[in-house]
Amino acid sequence: MYLIGCDIGTQGTKSVLVDRSGKVIDQAEKDYDVIKPKPNWAEQWPDIWAKATFETIKEVIEKSAIPSEKIAGVAISGLYGGSGVPVDKNMRALRPCLIWMDRRATTQTSWVKENVPKDLIFPITGNYVDSYYGFTKMMWIRDNEPDIWKKIYKFVTPKDFVVYQLTNELATDYSSAGNIGGVFDINRLTWSAEMCDALSIPVSFLPERITRSSEVVGTITEESSKLCGLLEGTPVIAGGIDAPVAQLSAGGLDEGEHVAMVGTSTCWGTVHDGERMPFGLVSFPYVVHDTERIYSFGGSATTGALAKWFKDEFGESEEAVALRMGVSPFQLLDKEVEDIPAGSDGVIVLPYFMGERSPIWDPLAKGVFFGVTLYHKRAHLYKALMEGSAYALRHNMEAGIEAGLKLDDECSIVGGVARSSVWDRIFADITGFKMKQVSSLVEAPFGDAFLAGLGVGLIDRPERIKEWVVHKEPIAPNSENRKIYEKQYSIFRRLYEKTKGLMWET
Repeated sequence: MYLIGCDIGTQGTKSVLVDRSGKVIDQAEKDYDVIKPKPNWAEQWPDIWAKATFETIKEVIEKSAIPSEKIAGVAISGLYGGSGVPVDKNMRALRPCLIWMDRRATTQTSWVKENVPKDLIFPITGNYVDSYYGFTKMMWIRDNEPDIWKKIYKFVTPKDFVVYQLTNELATDYSSAGNIGGVFDINRLTWSAEMCDALSIPVSFLPERITRSSEVVGTITEESSKLCGLLEGTPVIAGGIDAPVAQLSAGGLDEGEHVAMVGTSTCWGTVHDGERMPFGLVSFPYVVHDTERIYSFGGSATTGALAKWFKDEFGESEEAVALRMGVSPFQLLDKEVEDIPAGSDGVIVLPYFMGERSPIWDPLAKGVFFGVTLYHKRAHLYKALMEGSAYALRHNMEAGIEAGLKLDDECSIVGGVARSSVWDRIFADITGFKMKQVSSLVEAPFGDAFLAGLGVGLIDRPERIKEWVVHKEPIAPNSENRKIYEKQYSIFRRLYEKTKGLMWET
């Protein structure tokens, strides 16, 4: 028997088909864009997610030539959908989803800080407040789009919207519910009536059914079967938020194990028992051992997005050459920075091109190129962008250590950016942790497939993920580069502190 995992990402959806031992048989991917109507705004219509899910699932089935009757189940994970999709009673989207990247809810964030005590919201939810969180985005819709607010039946996360398209069943999982923030009781594992009342968000707007990530929530309908190629009646498993599912895909189960998911953004996290919640990071139930373990992560808003921005704006020649050679333009950019020394000859980048999440929680933080001279070339700027994202990762790791999280000396690294050996070296040298790449390079969809196996009973316990995962030889930090980066990181930290006031004026 076989399993399918599907991850709905910010810039693309990927599906993989694996056998019961975890061997990847085939994979497929579809890309799409984010709508950015204004600076720091980011939206997506859910139809692109559903279409990409149907198409990639169908493609892996057709490419693999595996009979549909031999596919035991499918699980779906997804990007953090912020507000979620506001839908009417017919489950039609009323407006685009305000995704995690959207930072418009600054007024609502300020209101919460002024009117809801930290000593109330944090013990209940395990989180504080920022325009990153879904509940502030819900409040923005309430305050700015009252006509839409009146029509809302539910707020539905991206992957749960797609699960509904597959099954006609509406549910969410513990990780997705917890990541909304201020309306989920992380201790009772249900919606908090007290917080919903304090924030004026009706509990009725939230899905009644909350499940484990490995639970079967429905089956493929006759209609969706025609679109995705799975047999009618095939079990669909709840799945979860992409970051903890990626953590699972790297074999992360226990305290001390930590994983950096580096794609469009970075989500770096670890698992613990929840006795000591790390203030300043994001916390919610993990996707296995859901009721006993907490996943806490720090997230920088831009990582791969920095590379894509640079390629789109300044990489026309690389795109042309890559097309002729049949390679990725990012491979060519990697080659160009190989001769640039650690520290980019003094160029430092603040990578806050879409505000920033943890640990600074600043929605109006801006990107900064610092130290540029006529000596510097385009390759210096690109490598400095790569280094800036690694400085942000280190900042989050330090916040986790300060909050009392235990971290092993090796960090697993997954996601599209992890395919770059140049970037992996930079991460190791700047953070001081050995970077351990997962051999399959499939990331979250691999974890989804494992959750599907748990859900249908092909896999008997979460610990079996250790048998599925194979790591490459870790990249150890280079001591000479470390010395350079220690100085540069100190400037990086001070640079933000000295410019953040000006960022709010622009």
